[in-house]
Amino acid sequence: MTLYDAVRDLPLRIEGYELEGLELQARSDFLRKTTVVHLHGAGEEGIGEDVTYDAAEHDRVQARGSDLPLAGSWTPHSFSQHLAAQPLFGEEPAQPRYVDYRRWAFESAALDLALRQSGRSLGEAVAREAHPVAFVVSMGLGDPPSTDRVRAWLDLYPALRFKLDASTSWTPDLVTELAATGAVDSIDLKGQYRGTVVDTPPDPALYKLVAEGFANAWLEDPALTAETEPVLEPYRDRVTWDAVVHSVEDIEQLPWPPRTVNVKPSRFGSVERLFAAYDYCEERGIGAYGGGQWELGPGRGQIQLLASLFHPDTPNDVAPREFNLEPREGLPSSPLAVPPRPTGFLAL
Repeated sequence: MTLYDAVRDLPLRIEGYELEGLELQARSDFLRKTTVVHLHGAGEEGIGEDVTYDAAEHDRVQARGSDLPLAGSWTPHSFSQHLAAQPLFGEEPAQPRYVDYRRWAFESAALDLALRQSGRSLGEAVAREAHPVAFVVSMGLGDPPSTDRVRAWLDLYPALRFKLDASTSWTPDLVTELAATGAVDSIDLKGQYRGTVVDTPPDPALYKLVAEGFANAWLEDPALTAETEPVLEPYRDRVTWDAVVHSVEDIEQLPWPPRTVNVKPSRFGSVERLFAAYDYCEERGIGAYGGGQWELGPGRGQIQLLASLFHPDTPNDVAPREFNLEPREGLPSSPLAVPPRPTGFLAL
């Protein structure tokens, strides 16, 4: 039986839904907005979070209100099929991937609701036990780049681990200083993004610098060109992928079989595609680690719960939200306890 088989036919009754807007001024130039989906039925509520990066899209969907025909008796599978045919956006979104992000919000809410209505937790349904989750703190180093923020975090939490966004402005001295901390688990090269504010052009000199400078770190999302491929050839076993991974087919089409991949649930859009990827990776001995998308609400707890069930001991980019802000005391340490609620697809 597949993972999806364990949940696809659960009874699901939806009587209505509502949307809730969340926002956080994460930086002076970044107002993060998300939308929480609340599905209601049979005296229960299921929750999911839309992580679309266009703030105006959240304003638009919240202004539209509950205009999708979602009420009825379903299963998670029949609801997913119905949802795929619905106009989740009033017009074509700025990025095609936003459709999957919004779909994931409704699908995760539907799974949460179906599990609650059945009186089961996700772990019970898929016969997995939740374990404390290892996490990394993901961030860039500014312009000009500096190790100051990394050191500020390490002063407070000496055992903290990091996933760092590389930049062409990195120098050998910077890499040496970072490597000396022993705290860097992965380097995000962001070479697979297209049409976003984080697009990073291929740079063989940068790739060589970080591959040699961080001898044990994962190298995520390089751009493969005639200039970069020879540089990366000796380090193929450390190359991993994120932005291009939305399905099993995407993993199969990678340039070479990976040792591990970044599995961001919202990238997959549907529960079926996500669970198929977990099955595929497990069957083929491919590692996985979780990734976040600046979730502000329940979505973060959901990605932490998935990591706790499927890959708790890997460098999961699912740190509590406070680690995206300025360093401060009193935050939870890694590994993070993620106790699941008695029913549903949420953590306590």
